[in-house]
Amino acid sequence: MSEAAADKQKRPRVNVRRPDVMTQVNAEVERHYRSSIVEKIRENGGEITIGNTTVRLAQQFGFCYGVERAIDLAYAARRVFPDQRIFLIGEIIHNPEVNRQLVDMGIVSLPWKELTDDYDRLDAEDVVIVPAFGAPTNFMEKIEERGCYVVDTTCGDVMKVWRRVRGYAKDGITSIIHGKAGHEETQATASRAMGDDGKGHYLIVLTLDETDAVCRYIREGGDKEAFLKRFAHAASQDFDPDLHLTKVGVANQTTMLKSETEEIQRRVRSAVEARDGNAENFIFFDTICGATQERQDALFEMLRRPMDMLFVVGGYNSSNTTHLVEIGEQSLPTFFIRNAACLESLEKIVHFDLHEKSEIASSYPSILLGEQAVVIGITAGASCPNNLIEDTIFRIFEMRGISREAVKAI
Repeated sequence: MSEAAADKQKRPRVNVRRPDVMTQVNAEVERHYRSSIVEKIRENGGEITIGNTTVRLAQQFGFCYGVERAIDLAYAARRVFPDQRIFLIGEIIHNPEVNRQLVDMGIVSLPWKELTDDYDRLDAEDVVIVPAFGAPTNFMEKIEERGCYVVDTTCGDVMKVWRRVRGYAKDGITSIIHGKAGHEETQATASRAMGDDGKGHYLIVLTLDETDAVCRYIREGGDKEAFLKRFAHAASQDFDPDLHLTKVGVANQTTMLKSETEEIQRRVRSAVEARDGNAENFIFFDTICGATQERQDALFEMLRRPMDMLFVVGGYNSSNTTHLVEIGEQSLPTFFIRNAACLESLEKIVHFDLHEKSEIASSYPSILLGEQAVVIGITAGASCPNNLIEDTIFRIFEMRGISREAVKAI
């Protein structure tokens, strides 16, 4: 390698959080995403009633610190590099509104599912933003090879998981990752589970049914070929269940439902104990994101009080938002909407159906069409900005015959 090439690869990460830049960024972000209505309702105990319509907000919802930081860094990158090409690996977070703002700023999204030749066309003057989910190690190596400036917005909670699975690999422990195999964060975590030498192993499970299949193999062994076929896209290269399920450690995508991760932990531990007579070959570390847990806990608390229906606002590909929908569905009519535009009319809600795995249109529950009092709950995942919550609040009241001016006057 030439000296020039070596210097190019050693280019340090860029600190774009300069005081002069952040003053401008904070004003811009506040203008795009802040909501005075949401702030007023929060100050009022999280509830607003006008006439016979009550809107109740969860105590915790919307942007978490990690998301705010990622957005701030992306906005700052454009100000620090006003004339250079800026690229983003995939999406900064899972919210269409936020990603649209970055596109409007001239930030170009690169493919994230596989390392395409788009990355070979990067040069040393280009800026690459790493999203809040992080990126697999081979993506990071390619960017460094191209000598690009790097603005890394990876969430600190995600990096804690990486440290844990790297430790597993170093100690010869296979990582069983509770997550979605096709999710950006899980792919990034799986790459770190290979260890610094690339010799580690991982297995990704999403459901309890998949977990039970793993547990049966731990206890009893079985048809290796069938096992490998089932987990073909969720296991490390050259994974051998006869070897690599001997010592296991559970980790998770940080946005999963905590109760599910705990149940997976319990079942895997029980299987190891049944096989070995003890749990010495099982390790667990709680890696659920604190903000994700706060939003789940806040929704459980919210559901203790009677409501007629619940709207969950956020991007359809947002894992932490999806789990809020799952929680709500257990208790009352729950609608997963992208934004207020999904509330098309008194007769029609456009929403994402988790079971159909597609956006569908449903009739409003009759409760909304009558004169009787209603209580409508709203929550949102960690990637949803407050301005989208505000728009939803306005639209709900508008559907009930109450003007925006009346809502603003609270």
